[in-house]
Amino acid sequence: MANHPMALETVAVSVAEDALDAYEAALANACETVGFFRDHDSGIWRVEGVKRVGVNEAELASSLAVAAMLTGVSPVLQRSATAADGWLARTYAAFPEQLIGRRFAVRGTHLTGPRTPHRISLTLDAGLAFGTGEHGSTRGCLVALETVVRRRPRRILDLGTGSGILAMAAARLLHRAVLATDIEPWAVRVAGQNAALNRVAHLVTARLADGWRDPMVRRLGPYDLVFANILARPLCLMARDLARYLAPGGTAILAGLLGNQARWVLAAHRAQGLRLERMLPQGPWTTIVVRK
Repeated sequence: MANHPMALETVAVSVAEDALDAYEAALANACETVGFFRDHDSGIWRVEGVKRVGVNEAELASSLAVAAMLTGVSPVLQRSATAADGWLARTYAAFPEQLIGRRFAVRGTHLTGPRTPHRISLTLDAGLAFGTGEHGSTRGCLVALETVVRRRPRRILDLGTGSGILAMAAARLLHRAVLATDIEPWAVRVAGQNAALNRVAHLVTARLADGWRDPMVRRLGPYDLVFANILARPLCLMARDLARYLAPGGTAILAGLLGNQARWVLAAHRAQGLRLERMLPQGPWTTIVVRK
């Protein structure tokens, strides 16, 4: 695949259904995409994540430790080299159209059927940065976006854009320009391609940037709406900058954290003067909406 600058590997565990959510969340912390497949004879679920070889190893180890603590089971982690074409065939089969909240439908480019009426359809290629909407963090952010639409935010930032799904959703729903940033060059490229595919390239600017350290990101603030679908630790470390560059009355949608991490992420932002508007649980994941 053209989007893969490095070799890929599949990491996988086999677990019973009551441990499925925890291990799906664990692999999602370190992998670019995750799928799960049930053995109908045994009832055991195989949870697979695709990641770049040698990347996010610390995140993978710590997330698996959390899952083991939560479930009381420690399955063997299996690794195998991943041929992109074979993996994509399984990915296509695993991701049907996702209906999210009241407004959105997320579709892969492999789907050829009619679009769901009365919804904003977001189409993405099922590649490495595929934000399918199946993941709880993405779903939580899209549902949260629906709750802030009445405020008509004008200046919008998507930190850690990945596939660009949140930036595109905001552009389509609000008809506003969105700055979409990521630290990974391939993610920036894919987000730009997806914006063009969804006919919002005139509204979504995908830029390589290291969050608030980037001068342009700071210069274009303050922002009325910020998405930060990242991980709990960097969210806490970025709380001061977020509060600084969020406009008065502005909203931040924080995601990429497990439910048991939500309180300390919230505490870091409350310490900077931001107040909680709502928490939106999606399976083991929680999305936090805060306001200045």
